[in-house]
Amino acid sequence: VQLVESGGGLVQAGGSLTLSCVASGFPFDTYAIGWFRQAPGKGRENEGIACFVSSDGGTHYSDSVKGRFTISSDNAKNTAYLQMNSLKPEDTATYYCAADHAIVAGRICRAQAFDTWGQGTQVTVSQ
Repeated sequence: VQLVESGGGLVQAGGSLTLSCVASGFPFDTYAIGWFRQAPGKGRENEGIACFVSSDGGTHYSDSVKGRFTISSDNAKNTAYLQMNSLKPEDTATYYCAADHAIVAGRICRAQAFDTWGQGTQVTVSQ
């Protein structure tokens, strides 16, 4: 079971990035997927910024990203995406994707509910 994130980078405030998370080793289309982040010098946030339940398309967003970020997936490619628009300097962080076989993880969108994690990808938003 493996998750590999990509797509991070340096972007100016107001810009956009799309992160990808490629999954292998499990039935992606039956899992819950979540995106989490860890800002420099801080611990990983317990609340996910975006979570998704593949089986019914249900989504959850944190207030900090609602309206700016969109989570989606392409089950044929075993890939989840995080489209990030209107980026702000406070969005600077390492972004992690996570997966869990229990769809409740996608509903509550908390880190402790997910048991499989990627290595993270860095996003830096400049002024």
